[in-house]
This record gives sequence, structure tokens and C-alpha cells, in this order.
Amino acid sequence: MVTGGGTGGHVYPALTTVREARRIVGEDRAGPDRPELDVVWVGTATGLEARVAAAEEGVRFRALSTGKIRRTRSLRSLWLNLVDLFKIPLGVAQALRYVMTERPHVVFSVGGYVCVPVAVAAWLTRRRLVMHEQTLNLGLANRLVARLADVIALSHASSIDSLPPRLARRAVVTGNPIRPGLLHGNREAALRRYGFQDEPLVYVTGGSQGSAQINELVTAVLPELLKHCQVVHQCGSAAEPVTRQRTASLPDDLRRRYVLLDYVGDTEMADLLAAADVVISRSGAGTLAELTAAGRVTVLVPLVPTSGDEQRRNAQRVVEAGAGRMLAGADATSENLWAHLTELLGDPALRTAMALRSRSLGQPDAARTVAGLLLDQAHRAASA
Repeated sequence: MVTGGGTGGHVYPALTTVREARRIVGEDRAGPDRPELDVVWVGTATGLEARVAAAEEGVRFRALSTGKIRRTRSLRSLWLNLVDLFKIPLGVAQALRYVMTERPHVVFSVGGYVCVPVAVAAWLTRRRLVMHEQTLNLGLANRLVARLADVIALSHASSIDSLPPRLARRAVVTGNPIRPGLLHGNREAALRRYGFQDEPLVYVTGGSQGSAQINELVTAVLPELLKHCQVVHQCGSAAEPVTRQRTASLPDDLRRRYVLLDYVGDTEMADLLAAADVVISRSGAGTLAELTAAGRVTVLVPLVPTSGDEQRRNAQRVVEAGAGRMLAGADATSENLWAHLTELLGDPALRTAMALRSRSLGQPDAARTVAGLLLDQAHRAASA
């Protein structure tokens, strides 16, 4: 049983783990009488998990109604927190029903407030519970779940230091699962797809929804930048019309060196990561797991936080390792972006050294590690 979601940072590592667990079980099956891996996902009806779990992996889905804690200080948040207090017992009751009906050998909690009642239900029914934290610091929901978990899977070794000793003993560093196909792209295929020459390439992305901040920074330096490299710019569907308008005045000789996209699929992404000499990106945990596993040199623009400062801490880790540059807060200007890009594009030896440091941070086998951990716990439960 998988539980959690709300955002892609929770959902996609879990889906990748499910895919890898199914592959391992398929390899290990000794005959037609061996059961296949059965997976059910418990999440919110309005979360991303409800839309993609069945569509992408054919996973059965069960909706859960539960409350959340909002940490912003406002009268509206206070009122919503009071309302949601009454939803929490209902969520625990629903979770208990799902756990007792499905009888999972192991429950896999991936974060988000919906995972808390399911974790409580697993603990009450003595089901094995494995939680996974994608970020450097445990989120509020996972801090609660960690107290009940049999195994605490972490993406970063430094996260162990934030756990009390009794929880640290249950912790194992697995990395953050990424889509394996992203590591097997083809540079030449990317160059052919976009009609580019064998010259430096910069890939700009703000994630599937795009980033207005990154789009503005890049378009401000684009005319000069295109004299030094080729650019693939994934701007997001909402920003595509205005970004296309901003770049419409590019001269023909520069326009041939620039490709504007609203979205990039998995196959195209793999080829782009293989081809990109520099990636300009946000610094979410999942994004950096992919970029470091691929050994990419990065210029990171952390998302301005509404609570916490996770993306800045993620980016700082990359910068301290010598694998990238960061533009945060008042430093996130087009002038500073241009300074970083001219340094990186003008020094191939520096990029090579940074790419090696980036790859040293990556954990490309994380999905297999987490899947193996879950299957081990399931086998232990089945034989108990």
C-alpha cells in the first residue's frame, strides 16, 4: 500500500519505485503460481496521485478524506485548521478500513498530509511501515510518520543528523528514486531533433508548469546568450504565448539557435540531459536528484519559499560540492545569470570538473534500493 502525494515531488518517486518493484518481482518469479505484486494507493481525491497512479502504472486507488495543518499565520488558516481537526478522526477511520480490507504486507509512506492517518492505521494494525523522505529535512507529515515507521528511508545522509537517536537507528540512506530512462539519452538525437550543431547547449526549465522568474531572467540575456550557445527553453504552457512574443524579434541567425517548448516528455528529456552543457533550473529535491544522477552542470534558481527554505538548501548543497551555481533572493538578476553563464560556457575544463562533482552527488540506483527495501519488508511480513 502506497500513501501520500499532493505534489509531483511525492508522487513521481513513488511511481518510479512501484515500477521498479514490479520489475524486480517479474525477474524473480519462478513460475505461473507465484503471485504478482499487488499495489493499492491511498491518497486524496483531488491530489496529483488520483490522476496519475492508475493512468501511469495501473495502480488501484482509494480516496481518503483527512485534514491538514497549515503553518501560515492568518485568520483563514486558523479557521481551516479548526475545521480540518474534525476531519482527522474520519481519515483515520477510513484508513483503518482500507488497511484491514487490503491487508498489505507493507505500507509505503511518501509524504504529504494524507499519509499520516494511513501510517497511524498501519501502526495500530501492526503492518510494516516504510517511509521515504525526498528532501534534506523531514516535512511535518513525515516527522509524525517517522515516529511510527519500521524503516526511515532518506535521500541524503545529512538528514540523519536531524533525527533523534532512537529514530536514527531505523534510518537508511537510499537516495531519491528517479526515472531510469532519463539516464540513457542520446546527445546526437537531441541535436538532430532541434536542428542544432555540435556546439554548447543550454537547457532552461522551470519544471512542467514553467517558472515566470526563470523565463524573465533568460529572455533578458537571450540575444547575447545565443551568440555563445544554443538554447532549448521549456517555459511552461501558461507562459508560452508571452515568451514567444518576447523572443519574436530575434534575428534569423539567432532564432535558428533557439527552441521554445511548453513541455518536454520523458524521451526528449533524456536526450536533452545527455546533450545539455548547462541546465538552468529550479532546485526541488526531485529535479536535483535527476540532474545530479545525470551529472549535469547547473545554474539553480530556488523557488521563493512560502514556508521553509528547502529549495535554497538543496541548491546550496550543490554549490558547496562545486557542481553548480545559485541565483537566490536579491542575487537572482539577469546580470548575475549572464556572469555565471559566460564563465561556464567559456571554460570547458571547468564544466567537465563540475559535471564529475555533480555525478558524485547523484544516486541513480535509488529506485532499485527503495524497491528492494520494500520487498524485503513485505517478504518478512509474509513469512512471519
